[in-house]
Amino acid sequence: MAFSVKSSSGPMADINITPLIDVMLVLLIIFMVTAPIPLLKIKIDLPQPNPNQQQPQNPPEPINLKIDQSGAFYWNDTPVDELGLKAQFAVIAQQTNQPEIQIKAADATAYQYVATVLADAKQYNLVKIGFTDSEGQ
Repeated sequence: MAFSVKSSSGPMADINITPLIDVMLVLLIIFMVTAPIPLLKIKIDLPQPNPNQQQPQNPPEPINLKIDQSGAFYWNDTPVDELGLKAQFAVIAQQTNQPEIQIKAADATAYQYVATVLADAKQYNLVKIGFTDSEGQ
């Protein structure tokens, strides 16, 4: 610390912050060099296109499944409980040409309700599931 005495005021203390900045820059460089680079690989099993597969000529109409913020389910705008939803999934699972289930969840819907629907669909081996926004676009 350096003290200087001026004639009009008392002693003035100046702090030299240059060494502090030097130490901070050295620490920053050390942390940047030694920080582990995230090299985590996530295995994703993407579907591969099959050139021999024909698209269906008359695909069934998609089913709109709405979930409101309270967790109520609406199957094509008809209220249904979770047991009724499972029954609908069982009916669809037995069809050879399964329709797509388009899930529309309200903005304030808890993820638990969506996860329940996805788990139930997986239980019945339903694979044609899509998500749309709450406005239907």
